[in-house]
Amino acid sequence: MSEQGHNQLTTIVQRIESVEAEIKELGEGRKEIYLEAKSNGYDVKALKAIVARRRQDQEKLANHEMLVDTYEAALG
Repeated sequence: MSEQGHNQLTTIVQRIESVEAEIKELGEGRKEIYLEAKSNGYDVKALKAIVARRRQDQEKLANHEMLVDTYEAALG
């Protein structure tokens, strides 16, 4: 491998490691927020569901919920 290729590879690996460290820190921060919410009496499972829903495309979510409602109504 040429020196340039070696340097490029080293840089890429270092960047990946840096991003992975940031992801770990952010994950720890998210965990702390959920612990804070739990200590304030909030249901963590419900909060995670809300976050997941807000992340989804709102139109697709509305269509999905309408379909679930239709099926539930058909079941009685």
